[in-house]
Amino acid sequence: MKVFLAKNLDEAASEDCTSIQPFDLNHFFGEDGKIYGYKNLKINVWISAISFHGYADISFDETSDGGKGITDLKTALQSIFGENLVEKAEFLQTFSKECEYIRDVVTNGSAIKHDGTNESDPAVEIVRVELQGAAAFLYSHLVPLVLLLVEGSTPIDIGEHGWEMLLVVKKTTQESVSRFQLLGFAAVHNFYHYPESTRLRISQILVLPPHQGEGHGLSLLEAINSIALSENIYDVTIEDPSDYLQYVRSSIDCLRLLTFDPIKPVLSAMVTSLKETNLSKRTCSLRMVPPADLTETVRQKLKINKKQFLRCWEILIYLSLDSEDRKSMDNFRACIYDRLKSEILGGATGTNGKRLVQIPSSLNEEMSFAVYWTLEGGDAEDQTVEQQPEDLKTQEQQLNELVDNQMEEIVGIAKNVTSRGKDKLAELAAR
Repeated sequence: MKVFLAKNLDEAASEDCTSIQPFDLNHFFGEDGKIYGYKNLKINVWISAISFHGYADISFDETSDGGKGITDLKTALQSIFGENLVEKAEFLQTFSKECEYIRDVVTNGSAIKHDGTNESDPAVEIVRVELQGAAAFLYSHLVPLVLLLVEGSTPIDIGEHGWEMLLVVKKTTQESVSRFQLLGFAAVHNFYHYPESTRLRISQILVLPPHQGEGHGLSLLEAINSIALSENIYDVTIEDPSDYLQYVRSSIDCLRLLTFDPIKPVLSAMVTSLKETNLSKRTCSLRMVPPADLTETVRQKLKINKKQFLRCWEILIYLSLDSEDRKSMDNFRACIYDRLKSEILGGATGTNGKRLVQIPSSLNEEMSFAVYWTLEGGDAEDQTVEQQPEDLKTQEQQLNELVDNQMEEIVGIAKNVTSRGKDKLAELAAR
């Protein structure tokens, strides 16, 4: 099955246009992700970049029931594309009949100005619209692309109050008529935070395949941050971000934090401790955690939530260390190790803490374990599970693998921040 995005009538029903690489089609085709009963089956689906209607061309030599039935392709495709899937004649007509589709949505919105410097094309802008009327209709047509391209995604409930969309659009002029091309979008939800504020949750961000890598996702995040600041939102969160989205988000927030004066003395003190403390013999410990009042200041002034700030805090510390200083790097890694160990196993060393124990299993033994937590006041003799030396060795290996992955993530974001914020890093070093 191939999926294409057609920008105009010439590309409709032609394979000489942008090909979309779906994340995973298996769960749309039965329990085992397979199609049965067709010989030399070929499925091509075109999606209009104008109205986001779809057309499917299905061809095969013959069908036969080999014992597992014949897959109902129409039902399977409708589970992805729904009512957006139309016949070829209607699909071709959408390129002329629906050419004002995006403009009708944008007209009811407001352009968002933000501090980001990423958008170099003056014809590209970000427009904010409430998710109702024409905008809700547009979102319903974008759902198939979300299902195909965003891992684990589900459609949002547009009937729920507080939904908005930010649209990245490019304005063009044809025969003295302004038209808009959709490049990407973000769906965000405003919801109540006690006692009298609002939180902003980013539910979905998608940049259309032909325009990925042009910085539009970055611009959407910067625009959302701008809205949060201008409207004094409590904080900004992201619902189940992909690894790449988290990478972009952390890069942006680290750059913002680099020029945020209140963190500088605390960051400097933390870096000094890592340089001077000797954690190699594990006779002392050091936690890389910012003070609670600083975490609250960051939330109030930058709208960065606590969990995200703690993630960025470790990256900022890494950026402030000399990567060639072995002692500092070893101490930094030891702190990451201690944090992960505490998060997974608990901080207690007695019987009243979380413990991880390998258990026999007929499934993948490397993925099989039990975590238990003893109850206060219980009989420690009954609650303690003795870990064998091989269990402890496996546990240690698993923890070190997690630390290695975390370090790789931190280093990757730090490199991106360094390349994008050389001036800010130079200013930080000078102070």
